[in-house]
Amino acid sequence: MSKDLEWQARVDLAAAHRVAVMQGLNEGICNHFTLNVPGRPGHFLAIPYGLHWAEVKASDFLVCDYDGRVVEGDGEIELTAWCIHAPIHRLKLEAHCLLHTHMPFATTLTMLQDQRLEAMGQMSAILAPMISYDEDYTGLAHEPAEGERLAGLLGDGKTILFMASHGVMVTGRTIADAYDRLYYLDRACQNQVYAYKTGQKRRRVRQGVLATLRPQV
Repeated sequence: MSKDLEWQARVDLAAAHRVAVMQGLNEGICNHFTLNVPGRPGHFLAIPYGLHWAEVKASDFLVCDYDGRVVEGDGEIELTAWCIHAPIHRLKLEAHCLLHTHMPFATTLTMLQDQRLEAMGQMSAILAPMISYDEDYTGLAHEPAEGERLAGLLGDGKTILFMASHGVMVTGRTIADAYDRLYYLDRACQNQVYAYKTGQKRRRVRQGVLATLRPQV
């Protein structure tokens, strides 16, 4: 049964990589999608470094442990993928799926002095309470201490991390849960960027309405 669950996880994670390419959410061979291996605590799936997301197949995934060792598969895990993802998987038990992208509109907001997603529309109002913000870009993650730092920024009930000058991390209990949030996040950020470009005064969702929009975690 665990092998069946692992294979389905591989199929779903491969599909997420390919759909991200179709929707323009990837950046070349960079960025990382990882998933805990069902039935194998302390291990996660990641693609081998150098594989383009449009090529990813279920059989391509490496099985890595939290110490960065490849225990199954051909190739090596990219260093920053291990240093960012393994500590978050280890420290945030509910974060079975981690989706890190430099997707265009969300990343645009992380490059601004005020990177916050404003509750100007329905989707941004729903997503805003789920977001934590990292205000200190520290460079390429070449040590797992960076992943530990980022894990610490994901407080209780937070499933999205805006990474200053870098991109975003979206977490979820399942691939479908995390990817749904990832897609709508970039659309909400796109709307905010477009709203900025009009130069007009921005509308806010009323506080009474905000109270009815509960984060889904």
